[in-house]
Amino acid sequence: QVQLIESGGGLVQAGDSLRLSCAASGITFGSYAMSWFRQAPGREREFVASINWSGALTYYADSVKGRFTISRDNAKNTLYLQMNSLKPEDTAVYYCAADRGPGGYNPPTHRMDYWGQGTQVTVSS
Repeated sequence: QVQLIESGGGLVQAGDSLRLSCAASGITFGSYAMSWFRQAPGREREFVASINWSGALTYYADSVKGRFTISRDNAKNTLYLQMNSLKPEDTAVYYCAADRGPGGYNPPTHRMDYWGQGTQVTVSS
């Protein structure tokens, strides 16, 4: 049974930092490109960041570039998203997703093979 379990969300103030984690089980984690997406109320799910299987290649949405860092630890089967200088517009449910394909910038959501259940991030002004 494949599981992607996000954690680390919460309520913070603008300018604060959070680190999200996504623990994977039931898959050969190191064989998958991984991505973070987010969805705010009333909006479509949008790409945040992605990382290739080795961690050597990373991609970011323009809205988070320079503030967020995606990383992975294949030995721990875990994906991370370090979020700094958070803004109220970062408020959303954040999802991790696993992709057997090459990953890359803004991969289409329909190509993701597995999704986590999401973790809420709320940034107050």
